[in-house]
Amino acid sequence: MKQVYTDGKTFVDARPKATSTTIMQAYRRDNAKAGFNLKDFAHHYFNVPAPSSTAYHSNVTAGVRKHIDTLWNVLQHVADTVKGTSLLPLPYDYVVPGGRFREIYYWDSYFTMLGLAESRRYDLIESLVKNFAYLIDKYGHIPNGNRTYYLSRSQPPFFSLMIDLLAKHKGKQVLVTYRPQLLKEYQYWMHSAATLKPGAAAEHTIRLADGTLLNRYWDSNSTPREESYREDVLAGRTTTQKLPNFYRNIRAAAESGWDFSSRWMADGKTLATLQTTSLAAVDLNCLLYHLETVIARSYTLSVNTKLASFYQRKAALRKIALLKYCWDEGSGCFKDYQWQRKSLSKQVSIAMAYPLFFNIANKEQAGKVAALIQKRFLQRGGVATTTANTGQQWDAPNGWAPLQYITIKGLQNYGHAALAKTIAQRWMQLNIASFKQTGKMLEKYDVQNGSAEAGGGEYPLQDGFGWTNGVLLKLMNEFK
Repeated sequence: MKQVYTDGKTFVDARPKATSTTIMQAYRRDNAKAGFNLKDFAHHYFNVPAPSSTAYHSNVTAGVRKHIDTLWNVLQHVADTVKGTSLLPLPYDYVVPGGRFREIYYWDSYFTMLGLAESRRYDLIESLVKNFAYLIDKYGHIPNGNRTYYLSRSQPPFFSLMIDLLAKHKGKQVLVTYRPQLLKEYQYWMHSAATLKPGAAAEHTIRLADGTLLNRYWDSNSTPREESYREDVLAGRTTTQKLPNFYRNIRAAAESGWDFSSRWMADGKTLATLQTTSLAAVDLNCLLYHLETVIARSYTLSVNTKLASFYQRKAALRKIALLKYCWDEGSGCFKDYQWQRKSLSKQVSIAMAYPLFFNIANKEQAGKVAALIQKRFLQRGGVATTTANTGQQWDAPNGWAPLQYITIKGLQNYGHAALAKTIAQRWMQLNIASFKQTGKMLEKYDVQNGSAEAGGGEYPLQDGFGWTNGVLLKLMNEFK
């Protein structure tokens, strides 16, 4: 709360110079003394980490492809066995996003892998997959990132898409090899489903009044986030919610990756009205649909027709549920479902593209989504995340690489090639123009004004940047 460090994540990532017992004894001894300086104390007992990629300076004249190719090595971290910090050791090399993000991140990594595949870095793709399999085996799920303070939540479950990507290089048997981890991943998200009564929710699962099963974002903790403690405490002073409920809504939004967005706000404007755990999230349920289909395909490869049919049935039921509860005919788009009020969310977001990306929408629905994207979301530099400008980073005017990719591929799946190409070209032009101007690849961009000056969020704009590199390289090779 004293803001010894401008970024709340700095301290929880710091490396202690002594044991926790020694440090706490010193703190209790010294903090009541006259002239005690908390900043000096922290600097004496902790080494502050340097952001990833800060020491790297690009050669703009060599071009963006050379920059990305070089950055794979800059952002690559070797297998880490160091103990005594908040970092969870990993057995294989991995790639971090960059900037303040000094650890592996779950959903970021899939989009980073898209670029690694274009660079023929299948060694790193396989190392990343092995690390995620290791995390599932050790902790029962893939944490938000490999930090102790991230263990209470996950992120959008892209592991099954990573397996598909690796299988393109190593063959379909990869689905069988990683089936144990796919099943554990599924169990994490569906943990409370078997005992859940209609009209109730527990952990990540929601059972609607008619017995339909859907999923939500959730965090097992209901306290301020360790890495954003001050921000959460201050935000808690603005809400009328009970604080444990509010903090869990904050944490659940962090699990979604969209931290923060009007998408999760009941009034569409303020953080105080976050209702993340009250929403069956359309993107999450599409991802779990894919996970169910991949598990089914793995059993088909093993000629286990009974279990293949079992998971095919789960996927079919989820598709029916998505089309029934998440489609808004009036708006012509897919939305999150507010299960307590038994109504669709009022907020519109580019998450509507997920059912197109996973081929869940019918042709007519896809056409309406495409029309809405063209009318309200298409901007000078790509597609905006939402149409609301709240000052939060997952709102207008910002655009993000993973959502550009999901939207482009979703539109292509239904024959809207021209719109997909327009989005891709505008995004690439913005990325490349920004690189020529700044020498950096950035975490997010202002797509409305076609600028690198994207704002919002709890921290300054970060460079590096894993998923931006991956998506840009993928699109550059496809839309030559």
